[in-house]
Amino acid sequence: MKKHYLPAPTGHAFTRRKLILLGIGASLLPSGLAAADTCRGLMQATPRQTAGPFYPNWSQADRDVDLTRVAGRSESASGELIQVSGRVLTPDNKPVEGVLIEIWQANAQGRYAHEADSNPAPIDQNFQGWGQMTTDANGAYQFKTIIPGPYPVSRSWSRPPHIHFTLQKPGFSTLTTQMYFAGHPLNDVDALLLQHGAEERDQLIVAFDDRGVPNGSRPVRSGVFNIVLDA
Repeated sequence: MKKHYLPAPTGHAFTRRKLILLGIGASLLPSGLAAADTCRGLMQATPRQTAGPFYPNWSQADRDVDLTRVAGRSESASGELIQVSGRVLTPDNKPVEGVLIEIWQANAQGRYAHEADSNPAPIDQNFQGWGQMTTDANGAYQFKTIIPGPYPVSRSWSRPPHIHFTLQKPGFSTLTTQMYFAGHPLNDVDALLLQHGAEERDQLIVAFDDRGVPNGSRPVRSGVFNIVLDA
């Protein structure tokens, strides 16, 4: 199949070295903004994080909000099913309608379906890998996926499970960030997360329910990730 290359969001990096540098640089800006917003009584904007080196660079027909199934395939993705929902809000707590949200992530084995990923873990042909959605009048969004696996960056550093987000709407600054999973031990030693203070890290880490909603033999656990989008 011929690949149709897509533009990466602003700040996209194509090497792990740049991933580290961009993560460090991006983390410096929100801290100053957060202090100013606190003085004005506004909610703190969601911290920015790098897009990383595996931003999707080809088009795919199936871009819906269910990443656990690929159109035309009978089986579903392997891994623990989750539902992520939330609202996109302004710093003064107003919903933002019509925000284009793009998400992408590794599969349950920690492998991206990306030609630059050298991880020897297998690609899951039943996992969609990335998708798009638009917020409704209440600023709400929701998607279904699996918990991604961790993956090695170097001999001494493995990234914790995370999901990438990019949010775009005219009149607002494009936001690229990452969502993490509460309780994972790699969160405490991740170079990108540790560039943020404790309050900012809390904004990016989501707790999922323990048991999940029944879904046949595979329950779906749910978590809420609200995002504050700055102008």
